[in-house]
Amino acid sequence: MEPDVLVVDDSAAIRKILQRVLHQTGMGIHHILEAGNGQEALEIMNKQKIGLVLTDINMPKMDGIQLLAALKAEPAWRDIPVVMITTEGGETKVGEAVRLGAAGYVRKPFTADQIKEKLVGILEPALPL
Repeated sequence: MEPDVLVVDDSAAIRKILQRVLHQTGMGIHHILEAGNGQEALEIMNKQKIGLVLTDINMPKMDGIQLLAALKAEPAWRDIPVVMITTEGGETKVGEAVRLGAAGYVRKPFTADQIKEKLVGILEPALPL
C-alpha cells in the first residue's frame, strides 16, 4: 500500500518544492500532506495515518528535533521513518537527529535524485537476497 507522506517545513516554497520532487521520484506515494511546523505536524498525525515524515530541523514553535523526539516517544508513531531536510552545516543537530532515530537526512539545496536515493530503502521494501 502506498504511504501518505507528511512534509514539514516553515517555508511554503520548500514544501511545494519537496512535493514536486517527491512526484518526480516516481516512487509509490499516496498523498502528500503539509505542515508549517512540528505542532501542525502532530495535529495532522493525530488525524491521518502517515507512512513517512520529511521535516526541516529549524522551524518556529516546534522544530524538527522536537517533532522527531515526540514521534519516537509515541508508540503508535515510533516506527514511522523520519528524514530530516536541513541547511545545518554542523553535525551537532544532524547527529542529535540520528541519535533520536531519524532514518536519515538530506541537506538543502537538494535534487530529486538525492531525495529518491535517500527514500529508496525507506519506502520500497528491501528485496530478498
